[in-house]
Amino acid sequence: MRVAVIGGGPGGLYAAVLLKRLDPTREITVWERNAPDDTFGFGVVLSDETLGGIEHADPEVYRALQAEFVRWDDIDIVHRGRTLTSGGHGFAALGRRRLLAVLHQRCRDLGIALRFRTEAPPAAELARSYDLVIAADGVHSATRTAHADAFRPRLTTHRCRYIWLAADFALDAFRFEIAETEHGVVQLHAYPFAGPSPGHHPETPPSGAESSLGASTVIVEMREEVWRAAGLDRCDERESADWCAKVFTDALRGRSLRSNNSSWIAFRTVVNDRWSHGNTVLLGDAAHTAHFSIGSGTKLAVEDALALAACLQEQPDTAGALAAYEEERRPVVASTQRAARASLAWFEELATYLDQPPHQFAFNLLTRSRRVTHDNLRLRDAGFVGAVEAEAGTPPATPPMFTPFRLGGLTLRNRVVVSPMDMYSADGDGTPGDFHLVHLGARALGGAGLVMTEMVCVSPEGRITPGCTGLYAPEHETAWRRVTDFVHTSAPGTAIGVQLGHSGRKGSTRLMWEGIDQPLPDGNWPVVAPSPLPYRPGVNQVPHVLDVAGLAAVRDQFVRSAESAARAGFDLLELHCAHGYLLSGFLSPLTNQRTDAYGGDLTGRLRFPLEVFDAVRAVWPAGRPMTVRISATDWADGGTTADDAVAIARAFAAHGADAIDVSTGQVVTDERPDYGRSYQTPFADRIRNTLGVPVIAVGAISSWDDVNSLVLAGRADLCALARPHLYDPHWTLHAAAEQGYAGPGAPWPLPYQAGSRTPPTGRTDAPKPRLTLR
Repeated sequence: MRVAVIGGGPGGLYAAVLLKRLDPTREITVWERNAPDDTFGFGVVLSDETLGGIEHADPEVYRALQAEFVRWDDIDIVHRGRTLTSGGHGFAALGRRRLLAVLHQRCRDLGIALRFRTEAPPAAELARSYDLVIAADGVHSATRTAHADAFRPRLTTHRCRYIWLAADFALDAFRFEIAETEHGVVQLHAYPFAGPSPGHHPETPPSGAESSLGASTVIVEMREEVWRAAGLDRCDERESADWCAKVFTDALRGRSLRSNNSSWIAFRTVVNDRWSHGNTVLLGDAAHTAHFSIGSGTKLAVEDALALAACLQEQPDTAGALAAYEEERRPVVASTQRAARASLAWFEELATYLDQPPHQFAFNLLTRSRRVTHDNLRLRDAGFVGAVEAEAGTPPATPPMFTPFRLGGLTLRNRVVVSPMDMYSADGDGTPGDFHLVHLGARALGGAGLVMTEMVCVSPEGRITPGCTGLYAPEHETAWRRVTDFVHTSAPGTAIGVQLGHSGRKGSTRLMWEGIDQPLPDGNWPVVAPSPLPYRPGVNQVPHVLDVAGLAAVRDQFVRSAESAARAGFDLLELHCAHGYLLSGFLSPLTNQRTDAYGGDLTGRLRFPLEVFDAVRAVWPAGRPMTVRISATDWADGGTTADDAVAIARAFAAHGADAIDVSTGQVVTDERPDYGRSYQTPFADRIRNTLGVPVIAVGAISSWDDVNSLVLAGRADLCALARPHLYDPHWTLHAAAEQGYAGPGAPWPLPYQAGSRTPPTGRTDAPKPRLTLR
């Protein structure tokens, strides 16, 4: 096999080493347009998991790297003159030049041809004479660009500028520091990558790269507008380094910073629909990027090389190997990219967190990517987490999720909400029955602080399906009263809320399991919307456009249902303005194309939802809270943005909403959601910390550890979970038992108290041998 590698970075070099090690008969050539010692950036961070893979695959490379690594455990967070330290994190770093030198030598030892200062021929040309072409040519990959029709790349440029610099001494820990300058917020990310020389004197002046005092990577980052306001867009490399050294003089102990062909960069996230094209395959930054704040670029590239080499060894042909490589790596990379996007978004919005209490701010920073959580941070540094909880006023031995929260005139005993879930199980006229009593009653007994109904429709034509519940007839009110009475009597302390909504253009469809969003085979009723746009063109009916009289009629339907809900005994009312239903349809520019007062800019699009909110708020009892669910993004070009969501939340809060329930999407069919664990919570986080209004976070929150993390970090006040409560109606009580909590935030119903401890299983604690005979 003849192998061509385009790009002599760590990923390309390591792929070459592994392929040659596995089969010495392979002819491998690496093209690198720069000189051997040219590099950008300074230090490289690798995880223990990645190092384990290197050790197993090539012990010689591992031993050479191990001799170079600097290791540390602490993270220092410096904000407004105060330094907080969290330990137990475990990092390993070395200089990028040293990493490349080790890999260069290993390539030479194995007989791999290294062509420095040489542009590689185009991938298409190489593919004709080589059996495999590995494109490891970085974030600006010429290969990816040349074959964009095959790889289908998507590049997203983000809102901060950053520069790679170095300090000629070794920091004691990984350091995050925040500076509030006259131009705006500037942040520093710094870590040691070369340790002090043995016997060095602390006062010895630095003498260049990797001096006797060691060396540290220093990355300075800020929003684009701050960068321009500071005049850094007009500074050269030396001037930029001097400016950064002055801002962070305390962290640098008065020393200067050096650069290495580094300019101010706007980070780009690279995603490709495919990673291979014929016998050409992308690797590392050419295939994917992840923000440096989670230290993953080199790590991902090295792991790509390990996986590619393994797949080529295991599969019978190159095509099968490349398919297997992508299948193996894509989920891992997608997970890392989600974490990286959460981290970079946190730093983009850093200014919104500056007024948090110091320990909460530090905890928020450490858990920003959602990979570090309350529970595993407590395992790393229990003292640090204890200080965060004490600052927040969390009672001793109480997980954050079991602290009470006051919403308007209602006090919830914990932070768990059973999210609204359509059950499609009402009888034909919208009346809830025994199913709803058992479904909602079971979850109320299960310990959640608040149990929400499904979307309850305000009119027959406002239903999604014939199986949807309503609150537009006397029998509906009676049936719902049966449910609320059960909750208040049998699960005292649990609140129950009703979500009122109108299906709009998404109505008159089959039950979910009979064909979601598909029209009824017969008996369809007409649907209404702000504009004559069917949900699925050619599938769903064209909606009737609501005129002024129609708007007034719908508003009055919401009012009558709210009055009925109050009489039925609900503790909270939520107005459904999300997921493409009628009120959501007014908010999104993709579904509202009106030219009257109820369309146009966001003020016009908000007009009708706010009129409905005001009318409902006027009849809803003053002591009972009212919330609004919104779709914070449409996940589609031209739709509602995160900035729009803040403005929408601000408007509802100004009109008296007690909390904003922040969901996303389901507005248009061509959406591209960024699915993943807790994937919607950043939108709730931004609204809460920008506006200071309470929020309910939703979206793939699946563990009690997630809830604890979100609440303690101040990203959400309440967490709504749907599918976990379908899997386990007693999810909240079981979360308490698993954490050893038995306080007022999660009392077991008296008939269930005998089951409040985890049932015993088979013994695993047999006596261990006490004597060893030799």
